Amino acid sequence: MQQQIAAWEAAADPRAVFLDCYRCMTENVLAAIDGGEFNDAAWVSDLLGRFAEYYFTALDEYDADAGATPAVWRLAHDQALHHHTAVLQKMLLGINAHINYDLVFALSDLLAPEWEQLTPTLREARFADHCHVNAIIGRTIDTVQDDVIDRYSPLMVLVDKLLGPLDELIASRLIADWRD
Repeated sequence: MQQQIAAWEAAADPRAVFLDCYRCMTENVLAAIDGGEFNDAAWVSDLLGRFAEYYFTALDEYDADAGATPAVWRLAHDQALHHHTAVLQKMLLGINAHINYDLVFALSDLLAPEWEQLTPTLREARFADHCHVNAIIGRTIDTVQDDVIDRYSPLMVLVDKLLGPLDELIASRLIADWRD
């Protein structure tokens, strides 16, 4: 991720905004895995990897033939490349595509082969791990705002100060709702 972000930043490619946000979220989920915060760290790690594969596949498809890219990703990438699209919009379009499109497939890829063999307790544990990511995202929002959004859009510093914790709460709730 970091290599792609650096390449895009060097080329002034605004798609770096979403990927930089995604990098922050991924780093925090990896830290939570390492910190023993999940019921099944190996499963969450596999999910995280599969989830990333969907993003990078869509990116490769877009770069090779934008018309062959899933519509949600085509829209996100097209809008990210337009300099009139606000930084926050670029990021939210990427988050929306990744959660509402890619996450469904990544979860299905991992759960479908094992679902019938999972006990109700293990199914609940999978769901709890999935939901725990919402908490990690929630505690990452402020970092994304400070380290990503403010860097790409310095005016957002003012918005952050004016809204206090309200903007983080709204963003966290929005993403949690998308993931449910």
